This record gives sequence, C-alpha cells and structure tokens, in this order.
Amino acid sequence: MIQLKTLLVDDEYSATEGLRIRLEAFPEINVIGSAASVDEAIQLLNQFDVDLIFLDIEMPTKSGFELIKHFQPESCPAVIFVTAFHQHAVQAFEVRALDYLLKPVKLARLAEAIERVVTTERLQRKTALIEVHQSLIKDATDSQEVGAAGNSEYKFEAENLVIQDAKNPIQIIPFKDILWIDAAGDYMCVHTPAETHVMRARLKELEKNTLPEDFLRIHKSTIVNLSHIKQLNPLRNSEYMAVLQSGKTLKVSRTYSKNLKSLFKH
Repeated sequence: MIQLKTLLVDDEYSATEGLRIRLEAFPEINVIGSAASVDEAIQLLNQFDVDLIFLDIEMPTKSGFELIKHFQPESCPAVIFVTAFHQHAVQAFEVRALDYLLKPVKLARLAEAIERVVTTERLQRKTALIEVHQSLIKDATDSQEVGAAGNSEYKFEAENLVIQDAKNPIQIIPFKDILWIDAAGDYMCVHTPAETHVMRARLKELEKNTLPEDFLRIHKSTIVNLSHIKQLNPLRNSEYMAVLQSGKTLKVSRTYSKNLKSLFKH
C-alpha cells in the first residue's frame, strides 16, 4: 500500500486539527507535521521528504501560492488546496494542484482527493510540478506575488471549462470534450459524451467571454462545438440539421445557418 508522507499547512489551528482527525481514516496518509505559515512549511520541507501537502491559500503575510515557488524540482510534493474561498480555483489548477477542497471539508470529497493522489503516478506528479516550478522562476520577480503564475504560457482556462459554485465540487471539463451547450433559463446544460453538466450562466456570456473559437451559436438557445459536427442536412426555409459524430442531431435556425454553412464549404 502506498503511504504518503503528508504536511498540513493552515494558519487556523482548528482547521488543521479537524483535517488531521479526518485523515486518520485513511491508512494511505501519514501526517508527519503541520505548519501555520508558509515560512514554517518551508522549514519542514527542508527537513523532511514530503509526498503530499494539504495547503490553505489565504494566510497572514504569505498566501499558499507563495509556497509553490519554493518547491525543489527533485522532490516536488503533490498539492491539494483546502480553502474557504472558491474564487482561487482556476489559479490553483493552473499551478497543477491535484484537487481543490472547500471548507468545511466533507469526508466524501476528501476520499476522492486522496484517491486521486494515490492513483496518480509519482512521475506524472513530479513532471507537472517541475514545469510549474520552472515557469514560476521565469515569470515571477522579487516584488510580484506568485499569482503571476496565471500569466505563464499554460493557461488553464484556455483549454478547460471550470464549473464552480458554493454547493458542489468544482468540475473541470476540457473544451474538446464538449459536444454542445444549450440554455435552460439562467442555467446551461453542458453535454459531453459521458454526461451532462449543469452550470449557472447565460449563453451570451459563455459565447462572448469563455468559449474558444471552435464553438458557434446555431440557435438562440444552442452553441455547438464545430469539431464534433459530421454533416449538415438541409431543411425547409434555409434551416439545417447538424449531425454530430455521436449521431446526435441539432437544429440550426435560419438566423445562424448562413454562418455555419460558410464554414463547411471547403
């Protein structure tokens, strides 16, 4: 059985102890210490080989992101962020965190996060974190917060749709896996081959600010991923039926048909 030498980093004693108690249920986890600040964590990292860090973000003097640039490439631990704030999720995944847990941490979500660590090959974790370390060293200056990592060459939001709210686990959906998106009031149904995800947003906002160029509006309530369209079948009144690779058919209204048809001329 894999046993992960684990460090807890959080300035709130009650949060640290609560997490420590929950982790006792997992034989894969061996908590070797805790730190109430980034500086304390660095001291422990210099003394011990650590496989996994449960890391808070908003702490006095230095944020949890500040700790990442101190990782040594040859011994990069895996990171699971544990925070009361969900607005840092995108930045957390940009620095290759394995998971992002919201306080208070539910046991089921903790189990999912630990399973993800255990089943992730050590080489993959080290390679990913080494890349982040090199990016941070290149992009960060002495006067900048480590948040500048969000400006590195890899942009998480450029390749993934992030669905987050206060009640459910954060969902990361690669744009390439999305077949189409349709509107249901203030909610969007994001369809992939495996399942349908629901997010609170407006179609116009997604179209303008979030989705890449491969996505095109084909109806007042539907956006499709062009890479998944197999063919267009003509209907009456200049309308079309778009047939996806999966066999799903979507109606293309007359308002949007000309634009879509022009993309399939060649």
